Amino acid sequence: MSEIRIGTSGWSYDHWNGICYPHGTPPAKRRDHYVARFDTVELNASFYRWPRDTTFAGWRRRLPHGFALSVKAPRGLTHGKKLYAPEVWIERIARCWHELGARRAVLLVQLPPSMERDDARLDYFLSRLPWWIRVAVEFRHPSWDDDAVYAMLERHGAAYCVMSGAGLPCVLRATAPFVYARLHGPDHNYLYGGSYSDDDLRWWADRIQEWHGTGRDVYVYFNNDGGGNAVRNAETLRGLVGVG
Repeated sequence: MSEIRIGTSGWSYDHWNGICYPHGTPPAKRRDHYVARFDTVELNASFYRWPRDTTFAGWRRRLPHGFALSVKAPRGLTHGKKLYAPEVWIERIARCWHELGARRAVLLVQLPPSMERDDARLDYFLSRLPWWIRVAVEFRHPSWDDDAVYAMLERHGAAYCVMSGAGLPCVLRATAPFVYARLHGPDHNYLYGGSYSDDDLRWWADRIQEWHGTGRDVYVYFNNDGGGNAVRNAETLRGLVGVG
């Protein structure tokens, strides 16, 4: 049976004190408060420093049963090498993904805004990923917006990352047996800014129900963390789709 999971991008922010966790909560305890409210999170720290195998194994043991962890691919792969010669990184990611076990959700591959369309490079990368790693690709350069690219994602069972945010195209394409959406904030001038209105969230709830109605799993992560907006928006949207 397909499922809907809604959470935030990251679980530890100083400015979430009093919103997601009580004031004075030490950083090491923030995760405990987060998992009491949500059943999924998108790990972003992995983009800056990829965790060790033992860290993934620790998450498998410590995260509660039924919790799903999506993980952002390392910038060394996406922004440094821009997917070129990805074998070493793929081997490392696969090893960690294995350690994560039943807690794994989706590997997010965010390509840099400077990376123009390169079908051969993306096709090669996706062909080398193990079949058991669910992957979503977030394109930031407009040249990727093409039916041939979406068809390639479909062939590999990879999800097009649906985006909402300043200067980003909101393309509602489902290219995999699951949908992956990142809501970066409603502010038209600043990425990651603002809080979605109830009308905005009802609109997204309708889209989620449509995707879910086709038998797809749906993963949605709010990235507008300022002021705790992501926490409030995620909880509201969970209620609207009936998973709160």
